[in-house]
Amino acid sequence: MKKFLTSIQNLLLLLTLCLVLSSCSSTGVNMSENSPWETIQFEDQANALDIDFIDDNHGFLVGSNRLIMESNDGGKSWEKRSLDITAEENFRLLDIDFKGSEGWLIGQPSLVMHSIDEGKNWTRLSLGKLPGQPFLVSTIDDGVAELATTSAAIYVTSDSGETWEAKVSDPSDQGGIRDLRRKSNGDYVSVSSLGNFFSTLDTESDIWIAHQRASSKRVQSIGFNPNGDLWMLSRGAEIRFNEGNNDVDSWTKPIIPILNGYNYLDMGWDPKGNIWAGGGNGTLIVSKDGGKSWSSDPVASNLPTNFIKIQFLEKDELGAIKGFILGERGYLLKWNG
Repeated sequence: MKKFLTSIQNLLLLLTLCLVLSSCSSTGVNMSENSPWETIQFEDQANALDIDFIDDNHGFLVGSNRLIMESNDGGKSWEKRSLDITAEENFRLLDIDFKGSEGWLIGQPSLVMHSIDEGKNWTRLSLGKLPGQPFLVSTIDDGVAELATTSAAIYVTSDSGETWEAKVSDPSDQGGIRDLRRKSNGDYVSVSSLGNFFSTLDTESDIWIAHQRASSKRVQSIGFNPNGDLWMLSRGAEIRFNEGNNDVDSWTKPIIPILNGYNYLDMGWDPKGNIWAGGGNGTLIVSKDGGKSWSSDPVASNLPTNFIKIQFLEKDELGAIKGFILGERGYLLKWNG
């Protein structure tokens, strides 16, 4: 009798699990036969956090523990550089952005630097007291840049950083952010620090609009695809795409390609339209059919790292799109198409 009751309990548990998974799209993941990614490993095991290129050959990479590296061969090799900051200041360099020869670099705590000569020299700027810490910087034009902070405040300079004007100065409803992205037209999207909601900001507005997350799972990160539509990564390795029609609250059912105990941390679209999603413990998967099916990358899966950022760089100064995946502990993947 006891064995019979146990069997019934197991059957009910299995049926419940099937019911839960029926509301998701779980595609299964096979290993790809080849990979478009080349592994680069640095001796310095600091975490790379951002990368940008000035032209086809010249670029910079920044990261934790004051990490700044320079490449003059399109990202094949990198040399360590230094900034004119005191040894006692152990900055986490978060973001670097160039337009032509002018570039901006930000870090935490409260670091903003500006260059007008392709990064040969950097000038440190005084910000005064801002709400939050620098989080994202965007080079708009000569002497013009936008700076977003961890409190979702946004400031604009038109005089190379001598003065800053608040575009959004009182984002009190945000409660801090865990992720923030900017579209080329000036629209923003952010995820609250706890991941319990996301917010959007139109370029012509100075007010963030809060939106409920798509499910009970907390949001990990959110961003824009090449068409400007939103994607969302949630806890439980869930992937969602915005269904468009100018409705940011309309989402697809969650796609769960693989359950290995690790969340996805970022997504990116390569020039062929393939979708890449990366996460913990060497997790890197790709879909070549808009998210219907996925395969695992054979190069990435063997690396003892977490993939935290996927970047495909497209700008007028580059002859072709460049792709990189930033990993922890000194790992970098370079896209070879």
